[in-house]
Amino acid sequence: MAERIGAITMKGNPLILMGNEIKVGAQAPDATLVANDLSEVKLSSFKGKKIILSVVPSLDTPVCDLQTKRFNKEASSLKDVVVLTVSKDLPFAQKRWCGAAGATAVKTLSDYRGNFGETYGVLIKGLGLLARCIFVIDERAQVTYVQLVKEVASEPNYDEVLKAVKDTCGCGHH
Repeated sequence: MAERIGAITMKGNPLILMGNEIKVGAQAPDATLVANDLSEVKLSSFKGKKIILSVVPSLDTPVCDLQTKRFNKEASSLKDVVVLTVSKDLPFAQKRWCGAAGATAVKTLSDYRGNFGETYGVLIKGLGLLARCIFVIDERAQVTYVQLVKEVASEPNYDEVLKAVKDTCGCGHH
């Protein structure tokens, strides 16, 4: 399996990411994740919709909490866009977080028993957590934007993500 050394840092220390890097223009690979009710959800089931795939290390950390709340707020005003938050948190923890945060616009999916992390090249070696990364995927399952947050403890650039979503017209020219 491919390893990307120093692609990201945690508090300044370089980390290794496992899996191949997903680049803009690639077809979004399918992956099976687990919903709050323990049902399996395939990413391919969202084909035909724009997706903001918000990947976080854990909802129980302050930055992930802020990131997910922000996307939950933005999601309500985005038309035909699905916001999926993916972490290695157990589905029970994700469900509890959604209830406590009143997050109804984002869908949390767990990679606790899957290989999403490797498939999308965001699994942090040694920690078994997912890196903070945002993928925008168009209606035809093409990756139109990727933001790998260099420092795990930092928030992503939300404005850039939202602009990318609005610029994605689904015509394949962006």
